[in-house]
Amino acid sequence: MIACGELKMKTTISSCLLLLLAPLLISAGSAPSGSDWPDWRGPGRDGISRETGLPTKWSPKGDNLLWKAPYGGRSTPIVMGGRLFLFNSAGEGETTQERVMCLNPDTGKVIWERRLNVYESDVPARRIAWSSPAGDPATGNIYVFGACNELTALTGDGKILWSRALTDEFGAWTTHGGRTTSPIVEGDLVIIGTIVDGWGDTAQRRHRFYAFDKRSGECVWTSAPGGRPYDTVYPTPIVATINGMRLMIVGGADGAVQALKVETGEPVWNCPITKRGINNCAVISGTTVFSSHSEENYDSNDMGLLAAIDGTGKGTLAKDHMKWSVKGFRGGYSSPVLDGDRLYQSDDSANLFAFDINTGKELWKQTLGTSMRASPVLADGKLYVGTENGKFFILKPGPTACQILDERELEPLEDVQLKTQAGDDLIAANEQIQASVAISRGRIYLVSTKGIYCIGRKLASPLLPAPKAAEDQAQPNATAAYVQVVPVDLVLKPGETARFKVRLFDDHGRFIRDEPNATWSLEGLRGTAQNNQFTAAADAGIQAGTLKAAVAGLTGSARLRVFPPMPLVENFDSVPIDGVPNYWIGAGGKYSVREVDGNKVLVKNPNPQAFKRTRSFFGPIDWADYTTQADVRAIEKRRQMGDAGVVAQRYELEIFGNSQRIEIQSWQAENKRTVAKPFAWKADTWYRLKLEVENLPDGKVRARGKAWLASDPEPAEWMIERIDPVGIRSGSAGIFADAPNDIYFDNIKVTPNK
Repeated sequence: MIACGELKMKTTISSCLLLLLAPLLISAGSAPSGSDWPDWRGPGRDGISRETGLPTKWSPKGDNLLWKAPYGGRSTPIVMGGRLFLFNSAGEGETTQERVMCLNPDTGKVIWERRLNVYESDVPARRIAWSSPAGDPATGNIYVFGACNELTALTGDGKILWSRALTDEFGAWTTHGGRTTSPIVEGDLVIIGTIVDGWGDTAQRRHRFYAFDKRSGECVWTSAPGGRPYDTVYPTPIVATINGMRLMIVGGADGAVQALKVETGEPVWNCPITKRGINNCAVISGTTVFSSHSEENYDSNDMGLLAAIDGTGKGTLAKDHMKWSVKGFRGGYSSPVLDGDRLYQSDDSANLFAFDINTGKELWKQTLGTSMRASPVLADGKLYVGTENGKFFILKPGPTACQILDERELEPLEDVQLKTQAGDDLIAANEQIQASVAISRGRIYLVSTKGIYCIGRKLASPLLPAPKAAEDQAQPNATAAYVQVVPVDLVLKPGETARFKVRLFDDHGRFIRDEPNATWSLEGLRGTAQNNQFTAAADAGIQAGTLKAAVAGLTGSARLRVFPPMPLVENFDSVPIDGVPNYWIGAGGKYSVREVDGNKVLVKNPNPQAFKRTRSFFGPIDWADYTTQADVRAIEKRRQMGDAGVVAQRYELEIFGNSQRIEIQSWQAENKRTVAKPFAWKADTWYRLKLEVENLPDGKVRARGKAWLASDPEPAEWMIERIDPVGIRSGSAGIFADAPNDIYFDNIKVTPNK
């Protein structure tokens, strides 16, 4: 979408043509350069810029301010190929969406924008578009990971190349917190991490990482290197070569720093440092990894830690792999930056510290405010950083002290509102800075919650030389140590054929060759596998299992589910007691089949609080224009009844036990997307829910539902209806439960609309 809407009617045709041509002029002949800022932490993912001649002062009123635009957000922008890209939100109420924006970095004018729906998420509107975009200078493509756990790849001109819905494809978890990881692009891969409880051997909840082919969206590998997650987290990986091994290093939701082989996802080492999750990024100098947190320490009750970890180890690293540590430093959100032998990092209370990287000795401390999430960026001998209090600083760090060169408050203190009506935001009304800056061609790009500022010179600096590309690691004569099957996770139809690549890697995770002569076997699947192809049996119905490729005594595998066209019927008769349907996502550990009144039913168990509210999915994500129906029954204990619902095309029909109502919604945290009315239903009684979702020709979607006693005839009229002006056009079927006590499900049907 070309944004000409800001032009006045008196604008001449020729000037409008120039604006229309601007995207082409900016991108024409562009190539990767050292001036690109393609990741929120910069080209090296370390918060360092090689730019020089940057400003030492500025003013929001005009001094060294090149332009300002009213496109605020909470994430860092990126700059690539002569364009600036933002991820933020747009619309209001039922039209609220996440938005990718492309701006002219010289003027702030909008070149294009692309809006993306939010669905099946518990994240409130003020916390969407949390993550930052990632750019790929080699292709010019942009990648964003939204609040509904959907990874979207776009061209530099805003066209969607592919998307992967990690919620209903893999079982990604959602919470009110909104913590969303920024993707990274590494070679031919785009990598993302999130909390997932899927199907089969991924049913157990873990912090999982997914690597997708950056061009096709094919899932190349998945990995769950850690233990049980304590929190949702949003750390961004760093990548480094240590002893010839290309490693991805990232904090885990289990409280350990993890190292994985980039090309395969194989875990190499982990270092437990906290009893909670890790949210910020590590940095590396040589083979030493510096990581921090602000929670309870792994080996003591002290809060906060900064540690220097020997990155050459393997397996679980004990204390002897820590070169030094500083307990009590609570750096949980802001990420560190290295300046020679000094490490700079802010704690959660907006105190900036300097530490000696060889000893961990504190060199100095500079107070900047009271709350900070943004990470400092080092450029031209200066640090650029903002606080949640709405102040932006330009600092001159030294070996013994830090000089404040410039301090600017974006909005007067008297406008600060300390609490929202809901009471859960520290600062809601003033202009906050939650993002780090991006630096490119002599300009600093600062995003606040209310706008974006371009600070610096009018004439852009010359392009810096492109950074040296990573050397080709291929080892054609090496001994194979790992077999990778690509794609590693997919959905097929009966009779459909999938083609696979079998790739061999050495013990350092370096590619050797593609293998054309693997020996294939099947587990839990019916079909034929040969010549690196699998054809699902045409008459097998729903399947879920594993396809294995053996090469020289090594085995790699891919996971497959097979779905015939609708209708889908599940009455749990073929599911063993205490089991769950093997093709369901997000059911393991939360549900189990029991015998109730002589009949098998699926029971939502009264699990701990973290599992009380859950969505589980079945069916491919491209299903559209269909109806989901199920029988539900709630058990009442201590005057508490749970909530139950069905999902169709990413819309939910739910009945609420305690509040005795029925509602339709696609994003419950945004209440203007919800239609509700009273509905009295009794405990320990079977009811039937029916949700029909229909795509309308104007881009809207109609969802309508009804609920009635399962023993009664179906009522002719629909009970409740919603027309969605920003319709969701496809998605998996599923069920929903939020219950402290048992909820029963039976007689599930998914049928195409008539």
